[in-house]
Amino acid sequence: MPPKAKFSKEQIVSAALDIIREDGASELTARALAKKLGSSACPIFTVFDNMEDVMRETVKAAYRLYDGYITEGLKDTPAFKGVGMQYIAFAIKEPKLFQLLFMTEKEQKPTLENVLPTIDNNYPIILSSVKTYGLSDMNAERIYKHLWVYSHGIAVLCATRLCSLTMEEIGNMLTEIFIALLKEVKAGEKL
Repeated sequence: MPPKAKFSKEQIVSAALDIIREDGASELTARALAKKLGSSACPIFTVFDNMEDVMRETVKAAYRLYDGYITEGLKDTPAFKGVGMQYIAFAIKEPKLFQLLFMTEKEQKPTLENVLPTIDNNYPIILSSVKTYGLSDMNAERIYKHLWVYSHGIAVLCATRLCSLTMEEIGNMLTEIFIALLKEVKAGEKL
């Protein structure tokens, strides 16, 4: 009979999230996790097989936190701006988690359409909020891609503390870039 788990899966993942928040993903080790839990490493491995499993579950938990931000953004009008603002807010409030999720090398090269799971799951809603400005599907998608790249750039700058924009400044910047893109598309110019 295996030993009774001293900590739940949720407790271990919560401690792992705290370590990443404080020190970054590279510092998540069995030793650091055991110290955070006030224990030896043995109880961790009654719940998880190895540290790769701990990291996998921790990444899932970080995505769930991130999902909450995106869900809030979808409530805004227009949704595409709300999502962009919340994506950047996540980078500001959870910089180490943002870095873990969106600034680490991936095994497979993603496309713009599948790079952000929560956004992608809500892509039709976001795209329709862009289309409300009288755009075809193709032009709405083109503007969406530009806005995503622009939002990601701001988020990276914020997550790495290379800039300290206020949310009001960020909102104004997103509005300005959208208006510029919209004018360009409506004038028939190529993006």
